[in-house]
Amino acid sequence: MNNTHNLHDKRLADAWATLHAHADQGLPLDPDPSRIAFADPEFLLRRETRGIRMQLELMKPDIEQRAHGIENTVVVFGSARFRSEEDAAAMIAQAELSGDTAASERWRRLARNSHYYEKARAFGKLVAQYSNDKEPQDKLFICTGGGPGIMQAANRGAHEGGGLSVGLAIALPMEEEANPYVTPALSFKFHYFAIRKMHFMMRAKALVAFPGGFGTLDELFEVITLVQTKKSKPVPIVLFGSDYWKRLIDFDFLVDEGVISPGDVKLFEYVDAPEDAWGAIKRFYKL
Repeated sequence: MNNTHNLHDKRLADAWATLHAHADQGLPLDPDPSRIAFADPEFLLRRETRGIRMQLELMKPDIEQRAHGIENTVVVFGSARFRSEEDAAAMIAQAELSGDTAASERWRRLARNSHYYEKARAFGKLVAQYSNDKEPQDKLFICTGGGPGIMQAANRGAHEGGGLSVGLAIALPMEEEANPYVTPALSFKFHYFAIRKMHFMMRAKALVAFPGGFGTLDELFEVITLVQTKKSKPVPIVLFGSDYWKRLIDFDFLVDEGVISPGDVKLFEYVDAPEDAWGAIKRFYKL
């Protein structure tokens, strides 16, 4: 058995050595029928193998999270553009020093929302501190999209609270690397938005949505729809920043027009403080 195992290791090592040689020399990877299929990017990136790639994206993060005892998560969404108060002030000063008035104004506008970064950071720390002395099955872990802004803030708070946290990053031009506060062994990158969405929900025990743009709205309505249609078990859905969300979406108008039921607006609640967001989760689960 050991000889067979070593033989397999050698074949795999040889396959990867070939791939690295092509990459290092900038050579195109031409089709090669003799190359081991599962070590053959040219084959795995074909249109016909898309289903296999999706299976792998579903499987890899699941296996790794199980290995680290990640069974229950608190998912935090929010704008990738918000920065800490310190970083926002530095960016304004840099723009003003360079004489770039457009950049200065843009950073001043974003700086108005820096308090959300600090509140997401505080919330992440609350969740981590709660879980530190709990049994494995009772622990809650912060899970974000792995990027900057609110996502970084929540991961940062969990890190400062002494806890592990998950980052489910997506391969985008503007977000090449995960933020530095995601636990390295739990930092995943996805190509398919659909599979990433599944991973957000597979372990989610709560969703906290901070102010954000299209991505935040996409994820928020995904969760609300799953709960509304009973495709997912009810979970606390917390909208952080009542002024922002009430100005952005008039849910009462949807009720008045008959396109949602009056009870649907009870699927979520508004909060304005990290302690209130955590309190909503504690009440729901009677922690």
